[in-house]
Amino acid sequence: MLTSTKRKTSVTLDAAALDSAKELEINVSAVAEAALFKAINEARQRQWLADNADAFAAQADWHTRHGHPLAEIIAAHGGPSWRD
Repeated sequence: MLTSTKRKTSVTLDAAALDSAKELEINVSAVAEAALFKAINEARQRQWLADNADAFAAQADWHTRHGHPLAEIIAAHGGPSWRD
C-alpha cells in the first residue's frame, strides 16, 4: 500500500455546501483531493496536447500529402481485407 504525505491547507468554500456535506457525512477533504487530482490530470493533458500540437499538425500534413501508410489493409466492413 502506498502512503502519501498529507499537508494541511486552507480552502474557502460555500458555507451552505459545507453544512450539507457535514449533514450527509461527506468527507470534504477526500472530495477536494479527488477533484484536485482530476484538475491536475486535465491540465497535464491540455499541456501535453499543446506541447505536441506541432507534431500532430506535421503528421496530419504528411498523411494529407502521402495518404495513410496502412490504407491498403484498413477497410470498412465488406472491403477486400475485411475478415469476419
